Amino acid sequence: MGKVAEETLLDKKGIERAITRISHEILEKNDGADTLVIIGILTRGADLAKRIAGKIKEIEGVDIPVGLLDINLYRDDVHGKLDQPIIQRTEILFNVVDRNVILVDDVLFTGRTIRAALDAIVDFGRARSIQLAVLIDRGHRELPIRPDYVGKNIPTSKDDRVLVRLGERDDREVVVAEKAALKAETENKGRKKE
Repeated sequence: MGKVAEETLLDKKGIERAITRISHEILEKNDGADTLVIIGILTRGADLAKRIAGKIKEIEGVDIPVGLLDINLYRDDVHGKLDQPIIQRTEILFNVVDRNVILVDDVLFTGRTIRAALDAIVDFGRARSIQLAVLIDRGHRELPIRPDYVGKNIPTSKDDRVLVRLGERDDREVVVAEKAALKAETENKGRKKE
């Protein structure tokens, strides 16, 4: 199979602008930062959560508590011993009771990851509200979940892949889409040459 063609959705500056806009929207909706805590879904959602907290500190001069959430134990698609999840760390070292929780993920797709995250957060206590911030909303929801803050809405096919690459763990800072049609076309061209 040849190299898969990618379409760039957001470059480094686009990601920075999206985080800045989301941070301002969060502050506006919540009348400042006093009641906020931020929880990022591992892995890239956690990286984005830290960036949003940093941007809010830049804007308001307030340190927002940031937690990291592993949702693997709450997934609804783990069935047998062969499908056992790899457990990472959950670090929520603050009280969520009566706080406005900003839940952060990189890509919103079916909504199942967010459902699992909501279940996990509820186990920590009753928040005043749980608001969802995502860098990319690509549609195709299987559950009635809608983000409060979106970096970019991207229409996709169910077979497309949206990949977020962040400097904290990747070799570049970009959001790309691997289009299903492009993948099939690339694979077909490779077969014709054989």
